[in-house]
Amino acid sequence: MNERELINIAVVEDVVILRKGVCRILASFPEFNIQLEAGNGREFIDNLREKDQKVDVCLLDINMPEMDGHATILALKKDWPDIKVLVLSIYDDDYNIIRMLRNGANGYILKTCAPEELRHALLEVYHQGFYHSDLVNSHLLHLLHTKSTDGAGSLSEKDFQFLSYCCSELTYKEIAEIMKLSPRTVEGYRDTLCEKLSIRSRTGLVIYALRIGVVPYEKHR
Repeated sequence: MNERELINIAVVEDVVILRKGVCRILASFPEFNIQLEAGNGREFIDNLREKDQKVDVCLLDINMPEMDGHATILALKKDWPDIKVLVLSIYDDDYNIIRMLRNGANGYILKTCAPEELRHALLEVYHQGFYHSDLVNSHLLHLLHTKSTDGAGSLSEKDFQFLSYCCSELTYKEIAEIMKLSPRTVEGYRDTLCEKLSIRSRTGLVIYALRIGVVPYEKHR
């Protein structure tokens, strides 16, 4: 990066004191220029359309009024696909992590992170295209953004069904009820599938499922 070239950052966070604090932290680093601030996704999208400002990386919260992070990232990837997204959230659950990654996030980091980790994450997203943390390792993130059917031929119809359930917000207990199995049986089935695919977690199962084109289960269907 040229010494005069700054990375243009957008900070989208509804809690004003937190947003201002993040902006002050980022402004203390020489690599960043705070290009836009917004209190929700709608405000951010409107600013992009009206002001036509160059944004390299969007630091995006999930839980916001009017237009949350899930809806915002879909709009971004549709109309501004070159803008990279680093999610900054309080949520560390598989559902939110997987949903944001599935919709195109380049990284996911918690609000409890240290300033240096945030700086590092933004630089990685800008230069490498993704950031991996303890929540999402680089291998899984790479798999999510790589289309392949490796290993899918060894899966049964029941495997595909289970992977579809795993891609939703359903708990294992709820999956067991739908599959008419005991929770213990479902957990054993999960462990067997993880071993078959050399995957160690539900997050890994879901990213693999999305990679091979499994359609996530939706309760209303």
